[in-house]
Amino acid sequence: MPDAMNPAYFYQRFTLDLTLVEKAAFNPYYPVITSGLEETVDIGGNRYIDLASNNYLGLANDARLKKVCHEALDHYGASMCATPVASGYTDLYSRLERKLSAFTGLEASLIYPSCYQANNGLFPAIAGREDIVLVDRNAHSSLIEGVKASGCKIWPFVHNDMQHLEKVLKKVKKYRQIFVVTESVFSTEGAIAPVREIIDLCEKYGALPVIDDSHGIGVLGEQGKGILEHEGITSFNGIYTASLGKAIANAGGVISGKKSLIEYLRYYSSHLVYSTALLPVAMAGIEQVLEIMKDEFVHIKKRMWSNAAALAEALKNKGFDLCDSMTPIVSIKSGKSLETLLMSREFYHHKILTTPFIYPSVAINEGRIRLIAGANLTEESIERVKGVVKKMKIKGL
Repeated sequence: MPDAMNPAYFYQRFTLDLTLVEKAAFNPYYPVITSGLEETVDIGGNRYIDLASNNYLGLANDARLKKVCHEALDHYGASMCATPVASGYTDLYSRLERKLSAFTGLEASLIYPSCYQANNGLFPAIAGREDIVLVDRNAHSSLIEGVKASGCKIWPFVHNDMQHLEKVLKKVKKYRQIFVVTESVFSTEGAIAPVREIIDLCEKYGALPVIDDSHGIGVLGEQGKGILEHEGITSFNGIYTASLGKAIANAGGVISGKKSLIEYLRYYSSHLVYSTALLPVAMAGIEQVLEIMKDEFVHIKKRMWSNAAALAEALKNKGFDLCDSMTPIVSIKSGKSLETLLMSREFYHHKILTTPFIYPSVAINEGRIRLIAGANLTEESIERVKGVVKKMKIKGL
């Protein structure tokens, strides 16, 4: 056995295995983009149609958004260089928390540097060894890792299976607190969780629901307010988290819920207390997107769904096997990891940027190619994508 105290042995343990990349002759990860998030993005001097980003509403490069971001930069500078609990809590920060609470229909909110930090920081602050978390098997890694960091018991339930969830709930009554954790929209496939049924089961068994609405906020609901609006839930008694870096077109994450809990987290959530505050530029941008959505969401939503429908139809007509999505996420079942990379490479060859998911991001041999056609894509670009799909040469098609 090698000497464990030898630094050379230590570094050898972390050598990256590039076998898949070498077999595919393609690495889809960390593409170097040299443009803003427009309808197309620049990679190596070539323009690629963007079906990879989470820019659902197409607002990331909106002129109105950039204007208020410039104004915030002029007023506050690049950063407050402090955590919110110290001197990083601006009037803009405070105002945006109130606006996000009003938007989601919940009592109070906290803004984190990212939703990954929000999800990671939530459970260590509220759960311990006496508690148990029942979590959907397909939930995002930020939720899983946050639960593990808390030291509490974790019990996965079958994806979107309410019979299995209830079966598990009947077995875990001995714990101090039971949490049930799910995403609202599962990002690799576009499925929507049966949130109302989850809430009903939580009420029946005294559990607390925790919902990550990262791919629902700005997408679902008549006004884009997310899963709670979509399901007509007006008195949510659980904990709500969401990313502000997807449809909301900026950065950051939010935790919303009962005011007493939010005030507690404000002082005891280490991921908030010990992290430099989200940049004022991003907070100004979030505020502007919320304003744009008030008047324009209905029209933007139509374009978003129209683009998604056209893309899904073209892929189905070609013979691609798609996930059953109830959202603008269009996801191809691509199988093994190598086949997934090869399929992504084929899109890339035709100047279309996609997001491939391989193990361990998804179950082994259950690869996915995710495509999101944002509302900013023109009819010309959609027609170009449809033309590419028609002539693609993929193994098995």
